[in-house]
Amino acid sequence: MQFTLVDRLLELDPGKSIVMTKQVSLAEEYLADHFPRFPVLPGVLMLEAAIQASAWLVRSTLDFSASVVTLKTARGVRYGAFVAPGHTLQIRADAVDIQADRSDLKIRGIVDGETAIQGRLELRHINLSTLDPAMAAIEKKLIETLRFRWQDLQRDAMMNKAVA
Repeated sequence: MQFTLVDRLLELDPGKSIVMTKQVSLAEEYLADHFPRFPVLPGVLMLEAAIQASAWLVRSTLDFSASVVTLKTARGVRYGAFVAPGHTLQIRADAVDIQADRSDLKIRGIVDGETAIQGRLELRHINLSTLDPAMAAIEKKLIETLRFRWQDLQRDAMMNKAVA
């Protein structure tokens, strides 16, 4: 199962940084177990939100040349403020280095002006068709789907700037 944990693009400086948000709602089913009387966004899902925001920066920088962008290592990850239902987690990823097959990024998540997560991520960029040529059609469809989702995020960001 995969959760989409970034729902809004706020800023993009291509090749350099991205700022995205995650709105936390009590309707998210994992909150029922974490913790029943004190629901908060689990740290591992804060980390996943940072990975997803970082992956969007990588994809947009490399023009979607890799079909899969995934976590290789997370270093120095520290957690601070809780992120509860009704809060917005704002994730910023700053590129340290982006290459064709890997990237290194600094991440920071803020909620109500306080740091909720920070650390350093190394991501791997993989092409499914390189691993197995029979995956070429699936890879093509995956990249099309990612481009479509990216266009939606960009369109929403432009509309929100026009309203503001």
